[in-house]
Amino acid sequence: MTLVKFNPQKNNTLMPGFNDVFDSIFNDTFFADRMVTRVPAANISESGDHYHVELAAPGLKKEDFKISLERNVLNISVEKRTEDKQEQRNYAKREYSYSSFVRSFTLPESADENGIQASYNEGILAIDIPKREEAKAISRQIEIK
Repeated sequence: MTLVKFNPQKNNTLMPGFNDVFDSIFNDTFFADRMVTRVPAANISESGDHYHVELAAPGLKKEDFKISLERNVLNISVEKRTEDKQEQRNYAKREYSYSSFVRSFTLPESADENGIQASYNEGILAIDIPKREEAKAISRQIEIK
């Protein structure tokens, strides 16, 4: 016997095919590109003397980003508008695109706000946040008596 996952959305016995109509409309790339909010995934890591934040944001330029620091909160935002104009015969076709996002991160008190650096390379925005000198991990061997 084969087990099949039951999905009540797909297996609507009262109106077969009803959901398929809406699935085909809203899964179309025209709607998908315009209805999905794109917020880039973030990786946050810590080393002995730095905090590292990486955002996956392909297709942007470094000029598209705005990074600010207010009251110990690091804000990363993007606002991008594009226009594609193609003229053919007696008509013109224009497509507009607008995308934006904001990501905010509260910095720990051990962060050195004056030493924050950012770079953008191959679709990854990397932000390096140094730790204050007194917060850096000091390792040493402890003698057992």
